[in-house]
Amino acid sequence: MKALFLPLCVLFFGTLFLVDPQMALGQRSPRVQQDDGVADVVEMASKAIVNIRTEELLKTESEEKKTSSSLFKRYFSGEDEVEELVENIGSGVVLDPKGIVVTNEHLIARAINIRVKFINGKEYEAYVLGSDPEYDVALLKIVSDRTDFPHLSITDRKVRVGERAIVIGNPYGLSSSVSLGVVSALGRNLRIDNKVYANLIQTDAAINPGNSGGALLAVDGAPMGIVTAIYGEGKGIGFAIPMDDVMTILSEFTESKLTRPILGLFIARQKDEKRNYLLVNRIIPESPAEKYGFKTGDRITEINRKVIRESLKLQVAIRSVKSRDTFQLRLTRAGKKYSVSIKVSDIEEYTPQPVDRVLCGMKVSNISGYPKFKYRLRDKDGVVVVKVLSGSIAMKSGLKKGDVIVKINNNPVKNQKDFDTFMIEGLKRNYILYQVKRDDSLFFTPVKLDTLL
Repeated sequence: MKALFLPLCVLFFGTLFLVDPQMALGQRSPRVQQDDGVADVVEMASKAIVNIRTEELLKTESEEKKTSSSLFKRYFSGEDEVEELVENIGSGVVLDPKGIVVTNEHLIARAINIRVKFINGKEYEAYVLGSDPEYDVALLKIVSDRTDFPHLSITDRKVRVGERAIVIGNPYGLSSSVSLGVVSALGRNLRIDNKVYANLIQTDAAINPGNSGGALLAVDGAPMGIVTAIYGEGKGIGFAIPMDDVMTILSEFTESKLTRPILGLFIARQKDEKRNYLLVNRIIPESPAEKYGFKTGDRITEINRKVIRESLKLQVAIRSVKSRDTFQLRLTRAGKKYSVSIKVSDIEEYTPQPVDRVLCGMKVSNISGYPKFKYRLRDKDGVVVVKVLSGSIAMKSGLKKGDVIVKINNNPVKNQKDFDTFMIEGLKRNYILYQVKRDDSLFFTPVKLDTLL
């Protein structure tokens, strides 16, 4: 009885604040029109808010987990490591009748299987069209021929502090849960789990695990943002990505000729007592960065006259120069300041080669000749990893010599030419997921290249 009694009390308590004051005095009164509006918005919007379930493989090291009887345990032949298939739950918002769904990047970052479920119970598979780790936004496509999915329409409106807000999502897997509150603040910047969030909408509407990717709506039904983060140190504080930022990213994802300008630097965000800056860790040989004289250890302090701040979105800053002929970077080297003017055409036309070595720090080969004999491969399609550099992205992704990469972003890889093609396509969309065969086991591993400038 206790499990049923508490929610009823909470619901009743919340209702007292929404009825006409005359009802508290025992007088009959029609329901307030604003409340009818909220109910109508929830009824309409819930049809376009989906429950997202993803599966990902995680390493388990403890003896307790290794001896678990989980049906999802997968053991790699000849390996001591164990991979466990775990499930994540989140939310998403359908923004296009063809089945385009926006959600959080952190929800799908390591996903190998994605399913979306509507409030009517219908469930579909989905795949990633693109993602932006800096904004924590990902775009999914539902696998279906339908062109009439329920969706939310985006309107151009200004969000105001103090206006009422509705959050719809799937906290703890409880589908289409609704909470009410107000917009508490705009333009919030914060760091959560070493991830920087910028220009967020703050709300006191209840947000819990599983709400990520859900919708923050105005009481007139207009989408204000996509829920993204919970502030763990305080209750009643949640955040959403403004819809303007989301739509800017989505427009880039859906462009048929999306390009990601590449200067050729691997960087890390750093901060000293004076300023934030980008530390150059590695330079791709024969890249525009090498051509313009960048060196390892350089500190980039400005991009096109924009000071490097913790909240600055690097790829947005780089992409914003596409309409220009040149842009400038300011940097310091050995205490001296420099300004470098870069032609936009140089970074737009550049493609890293060889892709495997300069981007991932490994070498792949077609499955033929000596590599096929050395690693005793029976596979005909795919590429085999023949070298992994120490400390490289490939090593951090868990790849080893003898692994066969059979798919990139669900595209079958037949040979090294396919590998290069799908890698460049994935790089442009900030999303690369390998399917790898090791001995008799198949597993997935994501490749993170968000430190590439």
